[in-house]
This record gives sequence, C-alpha cells and structure tokens, in this order.
Amino acid sequence: MTDQEHGRIDQDDPETTQTERVTRIQDDAARLGLAMVGEATAMTTGDEDAFRASEENLREVVAELVDEPLTPRQEQVVETLGAMGGSLTAGLGSALAQEQDREPTEVLGGAAASIVWQQRLADVEQDVDDIDDVEDR
Repeated sequence: MTDQEHGRIDQDDPETTQTERVTRIQDDAARLGLAMVGEATAMTTGDEDAFRASEENLREVVAELVDEPLTPRQEQVVETLGAMGGSLTAGLGSALAQEQDREPTEVLGGAAASIVWQQRLADVEQDVDDIDDVEDR
C-alpha cells in the first residue's frame, strides 16, 4: 500500500510540515515496537501459529515502513534483527516476570500498553506545540 492509502504523509513533500514528519516517525516507531512485543509474546507462549503470525506481522510492518522494496539480503537482515529483538524482549520480559512472580505475557502486555501510552502522550505534546505555534502567530 502507498502512503496515501495508509493515510500517511510524504516525508519528501515540501508541503509536509515538521509536525507531520515527527508524528509519522513516532507512529512508525510505535508500530514497530508493538510488532516486536507481539513476536516476543508469541515466543514466550510457545504457540507456533502465533509465532508465525507475529513474524508475518513484523514483515508487513517493515515492508510498510520502507520507501523502496528490500533486496533479498536486506529482507534476511531485517528478519534476523526482528528475531533477535523479539528474543531479547522475550528474555528480558521473562526475567522480569520471574522476578515479579508474574506471567511473561503479563509483563509483555504491560510493555505493549506502555508503547501505546507513550504514543498517546507524544500526540498530546504535539497538539500542545501546534496550539502554541498558532497562538504565537
């Protein structure tokens, strides 16, 4: 899908404001973070179907984030980074869960909620900055 189909802005368009650029970067980072947490959660549950679905989701997110199609080598690197990131997140989530006597899925659910919350805060801060810019004019 194109940026327009996703309702995204064109980073290279001179009409695109700095606010729109920052918002897109924050949105993309949040989507990628949630995909990583999803992969980590699937790893900790041991559900093969969930793991395959999370890998596919990660591939789709990355494909939507890049401006040009990836080469086969780049796809391999991205998949490896995704697997490593998911493994690291799963390991840290499991260690924290054990320390807190909780289930890893609870900890990883908290991580996902934190990403969403951070994104919402960034949106609110951006809205306040926009209001300040208008008032300064």
